[in-house]
Amino acid sequence: MRVWIVFLLCLAGKAMAAPTEAEEVALDMAVEETIVDEPVVEDLAAEEPVMEEEEVIIEEGEEVGANPVQVETGDEAFDEAIDIEEVATENPCLNHHCKKGKVCEVDDDNSPMCVCQDPTTCPAAVGEFEHVCSNDNKTFDSSCHFFATKCALEGTKKGHKLHLDYIGPCKFIAPCMETELKEFPLRMRDWLKNVLVTLYERDEDNNLLTEKQKLRVKKIYENEKRLQAGEHSLDLLALDFEKNYNMYIFPVHWQFGQLDQHPVDGYLTHTELSPLRAPLIPMEHCTTSFFEHCDADSDKYIALEEWAQCFGLKEQDVDKDLVI
Repeated sequence: MRVWIVFLLCLAGKAMAAPTEAEEVALDMAVEETIVDEPVVEDLAAEEPVMEEEEVIIEEGEEVGANPVQVETGDEAFDEAIDIEEVATENPCLNHHCKKGKVCEVDDDNSPMCVCQDPTTCPAAVGEFEHVCSNDNKTFDSSCHFFATKCALEGTKKGHKLHLDYIGPCKFIAPCMETELKEFPLRMRDWLKNVLVTLYERDEDNNLLTEKQKLRVKKIYENEKRLQAGEHSLDLLALDFEKNYNMYIFPVHWQFGQLDQHPVDGYLTHTELSPLRAPLIPMEHCTTSFFEHCDADSDKYIALEEWAQCFGLKEQDVDKDLVI
């Protein structure tokens, strides 16, 4: 999804932290959300018709299965093309989607089914930047290895509790102090606003934003009072939020909508938060505490109202229509 690619490219240098190699892997994860491991359709061998003195030739590598395929005989006596129908049996797995950690296979009835991927079939990691850390503090070579391992533990207590924690090898994450936790939303709000502005500047015909979203971001972009992206003191960020409060309402709603995808139900799960929190944790050690704090009723789900409150929005400004 192109929005996520640009979204994560904006992650560095927009007010949160300096870029790291780990963020590059976040791009892969974002892209992995929309890519399914699809087996290749095996072409049926073209059956060559036998003719006296003439032979229909299909060159090696020629695409088979188009209907109709026209092939020239090469004989001067024939100035017409011969229509040859090749019927290729479509692989049921082509349009069958499996979640991360699973691959599609066909059963004895030629019906598609998702099975756990063998971790040994995952591509070897190029470097440490592809490593990921699980919430039990174990480093995996890549996200592919992690999700394949988690799939094998499906149905078990350990598998239910196992989650991808952050991008990069496991390391010591300093505890988040109460004062730091209060400062975290200040930077997050400013960062979300600047991500949207950047998407608006780069959009043109890329369809990174809908027309309605462009209109809302345009108002923020053209506002002369907008605080430009960069390093700002916490006091300045707090003052800007107070004076230009309306500029932050839509970015907070927009981010919720970007994350609420699997399924779109008005709640954020740990898995849905992963594309945002996983690349942030190594740079912002209060990330986990912040999202735990957002889940005010501790039910493992973050509702829109909880999300908005976490970012300091007023109750009367929570609008589900802004999420779409």
